[in-house]
Amino acid sequence: MKCLVVIAHPLRVSLCHSLAAKAIELLTSAGHEVLIEDLYRNEFSGALTVEERASYYGQTYESPAVQPEIDRLLSAEGLVLCFPTWWFGFPAILKGWFDRTWGPGVAYDHANDLGLIKPRLHGLRKVLVITSLGSPWWVDWIVMRQPVKRVLKTAILGTCASACHFEMLSIYKSERLEGTQVERFAARVGRTLSKWS
Repeated sequence: MKCLVVIAHPLRVSLCHSLAAKAIELLTSAGHEVLIEDLYRNEFSGALTVEERASYYGQTYESPAVQPEIDRLLSAEGLVLCFPTWWFGFPAILKGWFDRTWGPGVAYDHANDLGLIKPRLHGLRKVLVITSLGSPWWVDWIVMRQPVKRVLKTAILGTCASACHFEMLSIYKSERLEGTQVERFAARVGRTLSKWS
């Protein structure tokens, strides 16, 4: 498959970058073609421009500034998102990547009556999310009810790539992890990606 790995962490020496490197290594060794979108390294601007927003309901989404990112997204059959969960949400740069890259005419089409949007990412077959959280698992699951997972699965992928297979791997208490815990989590990433074909 052609796989797009999107990394959204500002520090090159970070758990997210380490896990992204593991995912890239595993995908490459399995024979997949891997494209890498390191948002901070590429200095991606997450702010939706005036022109982009003004064209959301026009004939064509005006997105020349993010056309390379759009092309990579449209070519992907597999998508791996590696990011920290901050305040139980996306890093701003990743939210901006969704806002600017997953636009109308790219990831979805508006309905004629402005009702339910229609998915366009029919080629996207598999999505794996790898995220770190500082909180314990029970805060994410019981108190917050996994807001990032719900937004991704229902609001974003559910409406833009409804046929894709979605999995999310979260590592908790990320500031207090021991090496063996990271190794076990990396092994989970490996087992998940080994099923991609």
